[in-house]
Amino acid sequence: MRLLKDGLFIILIIGTIQIASADSAEAQRYGYWQQEVEYTMEVDFDVDSHRFEGDQLLEYTNHSPDTLDRVFYHLYFNAFQPGSMMDVRSRTIEDPDQRVRDRIYHLDEDEIGYQKVHSLTQNGESVTWKIRDTVMEVELAEPILPGETVHFEMEFEAQVPVQIRRTGRHNAEGVEYSMAQWYPKMAEYDFMGWHAHPYIGREFHGVFGTFDVTIHIDRDYVVAATGYLQNPEEVGYGYETEEMTVQRPEGDKLTWHFRTDLQHDFMWAADPDYTHVTAQVPDGPKLRFFYQTDPVAENAPDESQEELLENWERLPEYTIAAFEYMNEHFGEYPYDEYVVIQGGDGGMEYIMGTLITGNRTLRSLVGVTVHELVHAWYQGVLAFNESYYHWMDEGFTSYASARIMNQLFEGGEGDPFSGSYNNYFQIVAMGIEEPMVQHADHFERNIAYSVASYVKGMIFLNQLGYITGRDALDRGLKRFYYEWKFKHPTGADFIRTMERESGMQLYWYYEYWVKTTRTINYGIDRVDARENNTDVKIARHGQIPMPIDLVVELDDGSLHHFYIPLLIMFGEKEHENPEIPRTKLEPWPWVNPDYTLTLPWGIESIRRIEIDPSMRMADIDRSHNVWINEEY
Repeated sequence: MRLLKDGLFIILIIGTIQIASADSAEAQRYGYWQQEVEYTMEVDFDVDSHRFEGDQLLEYTNHSPDTLDRVFYHLYFNAFQPGSMMDVRSRTIEDPDQRVRDRIYHLDEDEIGYQKVHSLTQNGESVTWKIRDTVMEVELAEPILPGETVHFEMEFEAQVPVQIRRTGRHNAEGVEYSMAQWYPKMAEYDFMGWHAHPYIGREFHGVFGTFDVTIHIDRDYVVAATGYLQNPEEVGYGYETEEMTVQRPEGDKLTWHFRTDLQHDFMWAADPDYTHVTAQVPDGPKLRFFYQTDPVAENAPDESQEELLENWERLPEYTIAAFEYMNEHFGEYPYDEYVVIQGGDGGMEYIMGTLITGNRTLRSLVGVTVHELVHAWYQGVLAFNESYYHWMDEGFTSYASARIMNQLFEGGEGDPFSGSYNNYFQIVAMGIEEPMVQHADHFERNIAYSVASYVKGMIFLNQLGYITGRDALDRGLKRFYYEWKFKHPTGADFIRTMERESGMQLYWYYEYWVKTTRTINYGIDRVDARENNTDVKIARHGQIPMPIDLVVELDDGSLHHFYIPLLIMFGEKEHENPEIPRTKLEPWPWVNPDYTLTLPWGIESIRRIEIDPSMRMADIDRSHNVWINEEY
């Protein structure tokens, strides 16, 4: 099974991959570059011991301007050992993840996870390494010069831990193997340096490249993976017809061979009881669904076994609709396939597929699938560094999936974001909010991380639509996707795109909302009659400045919009509701604590005045956002 024979590297060349380098004409930052990998891996899996041996050939290209004298690998399975950083963190954080708690601490030797490296060479020459927790530091035999490509060959073995977090064996629903983070993975190196962070249960980051993976496993198992199966006839599994179309070869094991390009990870799962169903997105990818034929109904108390299976049978139609929505509104999915696999411990995204628990109500099953498939755009194609830009990955995904779920189940009616705003207001009131812009592992509480990532990240976009206008936001999101796909953009890159699309200066918003825990709080301070006019004084009680949409309702029922841009925006948003007359007023300098405008009607003609009736501005106290004329 060795990949190196007689000093010659044997590499399967099935396609090529283009990675943006320093001189890329498409790069959005001057001097942009990113590293490149090509993995060829072969593993021999023993389902009795839950262990496997593997050979890995890694072709690594240094597109950076730096000379590298060492590299780092992630060994994620090592987190599932008593005393690991993940174990200690899970036992000492104030609000532990209930799926983990102290479970790692109590694992037996045959239940832990590990990845052991037996040999490693660089261009055929042995190198030395040190393993600390989940990170392996490699001292190179020769430095890797800018523009140079080197080959690393590794022999390793691993034991699959019991299912605790994302990856593992024997999950709560009886799925045998959820194989995420299962191989020694080269850490990312970019303009920030090495991202060799120990794994304690949060986020991932990886290098774009090619994966060629061969898996030898017991013949009774069906394998699903985030790659294109190269030998469907050989394994005897009808990937096109969902039928056993040919006789499987003799022997105790089958060989499954997958290949994929422009990826930064590879996930697979295996179970003897998987059913495989396909569906086709019009002008889009083929969808594959792998789920068990005997769901454990007690994990979904409101659903019978028959209902659980029926939910999976209905899932493809909703998934097709979700892909069509994403393709239309956020950019086209660039791969030919996507796979939804029952497994894991909840829902976890990978670039061409997802692991989800499946014993759910229909809406829950659709919801987790929609959320994870949207990640294919953000964690997958745009590939934010989740450790530092978790709020972009989870927030942008939550924003898009909320819109999709609202369309699928509510026909587009109502406000799909109101619940997230309420969650944000609650954590502000509790006084435990933390800044969004910090490493995901370093939040003091899990709830603070969740609100910063999912909730404030979602609000970041919806509120940005309040600032720029919804149409400009939609155009900017799609433009950002096409400008930055496969390039690991940052928050600043997104703001630059939105500035070009909206014609505004917007970094002030990024700094306030992302880098601080300051809040928004505006109020109508005074309404005074003045001859045939009315003066309205608006006060800024919070620390974050915002443009103001003020809507006035007159006694005849007519509405009038008064728009106060911020001076530091140096621009204005498009008129979102042309059916309502809009008056643009002088910009508000952010240093001024209040702003007074004069309405051209007597106070007796005014029924109601409201700041931001769209409620897209995350104002923490709306009790003084509305003035109502007591005469009505």
